[in-house]
Amino acid sequence: MFNIDAEYEIMSYSVGDTKAGTKMGKLQLKNTDDNSVLNCILWEETLNRYDSKVFRSGNIIKLITASFNEKFNNCLITTFEVVKEAKMGLEEEQREQYYQSVMEYIDKIRDEKLNAFLMRYFMEHKEKIKICPAAKVMHHNYIGGLLVHTLECLQYAELNMEMSDYNFNRDEIFAACILHDIGKIFEYTLDMESGLIDYAEDFQKTWITHSQYGYCLCMNEGFVSVARMIAAHHGRSDWGAIIDLDQKDLEPELYFIHLVDNLSAKFGKINTSRLDK
Repeated sequence: MFNIDAEYEIMSYSVGDTKAGTKMGKLQLKNTDDNSVLNCILWEETLNRYDSKVFRSGNIIKLITASFNEKFNNCLITTFEVVKEAKMGLEEEQREQYYQSVMEYIDKIRDEKLNAFLMRYFMEHKEKIKICPAAKVMHHNYIGGLLVHTLECLQYAELNMEMSDYNFNRDEIFAACILHDIGKIFEYTLDMESGLIDYAEDFQKTWITHSQYGYCLCMNEGFVSVARMIAAHHGRSDWGAIIDLDQKDLEPELYFIHLVDNLSAKFGKINTSRLDK
């Protein structure tokens, strides 16, 4: 049953067109008490009453008037109120600190060609990299999220390489951690006023995924091993991987990058509601 005192965390928000040509909003909410998921619809007249920033991922809301289906897992929202606004992401000073931390890992790369390429690329795209989220919904979906996710991957990778007897090529592992999601700086759009994230239409018309972008970027520069790690980092083809890890006789490095990426995505600072925890 609907509990009027229940509080919900906004997990995702999107706007589309109905067959009648009007706007329709879709909200996915998580009950903060039991973590159950509630899928919601808002008609255009409801959307028009609210500023877009109230739909930011991580915001905590209460439903005032809403109609539910029989299972109480879908609803039509008419009115709601924001209980707590989530942070839009990292502050400028924090973004600069994370950026410099990633640059310190680039400094550790001894391969001159790889080091020079990464330095050049990160300086050329610095402003995009500093604000880019790592995802629209799934993880690190806030301003500066890509840098947080990238640094977490680097730290996981470095720690595990130090613990392992396997002869990793540290330069290539660090480069794969740094570049595996770099296509996201073009894949997403970010409203700096509201913190809302969306997909860039132009990117989707040119590239299939950010993985394809990263793979092609590295192949064009001659970094084949790094490209292959990027191609496999999603693990499975139905998750967006170009190289499916179910194939036989793959390099151990491909599994390694997938695992450190997955660790960060699952256990890192998932969204803005976790930033202070």
